[in-house]
Amino acid sequence: MEAFDLSRRLAAEALGTGILVATVVGSGIMAETLTKDVALALLCNTLPTGAILVVLISVLGPISGAHFNPAVTLVFTGKRELPANEAALYAIAQIAGGIAGTMAAHLMFALPVIDVSTKMRTGGPQWFAEAVAAFGLITTILAGIRFQRAAVPWLVGLYITAAYWFTASTSFANPAVAIARSLTNTFAGIRPTDLPGFILAELCGALVGMLLMIWLLGRPHARTVPIAETTR
Repeated sequence: MEAFDLSRRLAAEALGTGILVATVVGSGIMAETLTKDVALALLCNTLPTGAILVVLISVLGPISGAHFNPAVTLVFTGKRELPANEAALYAIAQIAGGIAGTMAAHLMFALPVIDVSTKMRTGGPQWFAEAVAAFGLITTILAGIRFQRAAVPWLVGLYITAAYWFTASTSFANPAVAIARSLTNTFAGIRPTDLPGFILAELCGALVGMLLMIWLLGRPHARTVPIAETTR
């Protein structure tokens, strides 16, 4: 695989996270404009998010690895596949890109460029849901890389599509996206005061997922061949 320098990888991370957030926020605004049915609005928010993840991971993955998520970056640093200094820059690029994505969505829909959210998302069930969402995302990525590398864009897109519906928090699973969504007072928003609980839960869920998959995907032992079979 062609190796890209750090500046291009950071640009890819910022661009990918920005487009992801613009899709999440923009589709939420469009959904609220078109319907007052909350379930239908969530569906309208879910499908574009899953679809854009397939696109972004497919086209930007070869450049930067398509993390678009500080929790994912933390995992690859924990696995010693990305140096800590580069990981810090990845996270900064992701957060900056996410904020730019919120601003772009607002500009497209003639809203204030920054509009701090007042939407409450807090409490034990929400935090646990975020931990579960991040845990599932990491297990999907690591197992996908091991067994179905070419399918990873689809696996991640489908997982997030599902997690929107089976988690109480609608599966942010991404600290950069959570921060960006705190700056939109629309369907996708989250109050800034609720961010610490979400981010901590996401990071914890991601680390637990990493530890489990390191063990689960460890190199399997060679099958022991019974002595009787060796004499045949």
